Amino acid sequence: MLVQLVTSFVASAAFSILFNVPRKVLLQCGFVGMLGWALYVSLSAEGFDLVISTVAAAFFVTLISQILARMFKTPIIVFSVSGIIPLVPGGLAYDAMRLFVEGDYSLATQSAARAFLISGAIAIGLIFSEVTNVIFKRPSLRKERARRAS
Repeated sequence: MLVQLVTSFVASAAFSILFNVPRKVLLQCGFVGMLGWALYVSLSAEGFDLVISTVAAAFFVTLISQILARMFKTPIIVFSVSGIIPLVPGGLAYDAMRLFVEGDYSLATQSAARAFLISGAIAIGLIFSEVTNVIFKRPSLRKERARRAS
């Protein structure tokens, strides 16, 4: 588990460098990716389906990203994109393409479908977190508008 956490931290931080993230938040970006991966691995180990684990981890990554974005006065996308990188099913997509090339179409279709489901789960987790953020922010926006109107 420790090796996976370190690897996910390095992958997220390294992608942050490619993404031209400000140096002051590189460690935080790696930390977000590591936490998302830790949740994903923990839920998977507990017997949850990989898609459900991915939704929960993507939701968590975006939630942490929103908090860090406020703390460091940086756009949310800086943290969320870097934090999602460990969850992307690149190996599964590669295996699907390899199986297609080898002619094992039934197994390739299964792998491709799984990769698409996990990719969709990432999108659902990101959207669900953003919607949750808007719902919880809305009461404070109403109060602010009411204060301005009076």
